Amino acid sequence: MLAALGLISLALFIVFLAFYLTDPRRILNGFLFNVFFCSLLLFCGYLGYQSNLLIFGIFAFVALVFVFMISSFGLLALSIGLFLNAKILLKKEGRKFSNCLTLILGIALLVLSLIQIINPERFLSIHFKPLYAGVTLIVVYFFLHLTNFLTAYLLYQFNRPKYNQDFIIVLGSGLINDKVPPLLASRIQKAIEFYRKQAAAAFPPTIIFSGGKGSDENISEAEAMQKFALERGIPLEHTITETESVNTYQNMLFSKRIMESLKGREYNSIFTTNNFHLFRASLYAKKVGLKSQGIGSKTTFYYWPNAMIREYIAIVVMQRKRHTLVVGSIFGGSLLVTLIYLFIG
Repeated sequence: MLAALGLISLALFIVFLAFYLTDPRRILNGFLFNVFFCSLLLFCGYLGYQSNLLIFGIFAFVALVFVFMISSFGLLALSIGLFLNAKILLKKEGRKFSNCLTLILGIALLVLSLIQIINPERFLSIHFKPLYAGVTLIVVYFFLHLTNFLTAYLLYQFNRPKYNQDFIIVLGSGLINDKVPPLLASRIQKAIEFYRKQAAAAFPPTIIFSGGKGSDENISEAEAMQKFALERGIPLEHTITETESVNTYQNMLFSKRIMESLKGREYNSIFTTNNFHLFRASLYAKKVGLKSQGIGSKTTFYYWPNAMIREYIAIVVMQRKRHTLVVGSIFGGSLLVTLIYLFIG
């Protein structure tokens, strides 16, 4: 039994590694890692139970206690944490809807915690229990999807491109009074940092600043970003501006066209953005057929939870056909069973 569990864990790790090394830009990688990690916990727990190797037993026990705490009090604790984060964020970044996502999620999780305590299913007749079960299954589906997304996102942060890049794409994110704001500045600084390290190790890459002109802007994001980089010592001849894009998808698509016009299809490239935006940007790169991987600049911790909620919503929208099919199938099936119960009953 122990050997079988060990082999299963090893096989799952190999499968995960094969998928991750082939392409780290997949939510599937998060799912495969989570399955492997659960099998590893099971193996360590059984090993600790069967042997005198106390360390394995402690590892499994701590993990089980953690899972129990999360399942029992996690929603309530997380909702409290989100409320505190929302208070800090709204104070520092202003009272606007885009900064209220942690507050909204905190309220939603608090409601779910109350539902767990009240258990409204016990008040329903047997005819409507399948419908309640369907709604519960949809919530579980999105919880698992979110877990897989977060794992895939964390794994992607370990991406370390080689110093052989022909191009670095810097993704735009909007200007304030035609100036580069701190969030966008961190993306440019990340590109400059990589540029200098590669220039010292091999050859200087070309930096593509990608971003069009907003309705409230007098110059394009790309021009403002280029000016910012030139002031910090990047040679003009090592920069290119892409001034037509208005979103991340177009950032990738139009930058790809520029690179192919200069190098054909034989080139290496990376992109820089903020770390919270990194994984979704990689999905857009994949969508346009760009092999680029990304590197992310750090984000202030209080800003990160709200940004990650926005990123997750955007990824759900990107994959809306798949989610609509799954949710529709679950809800449709539970509704059908409910109707059958009503007609039979």
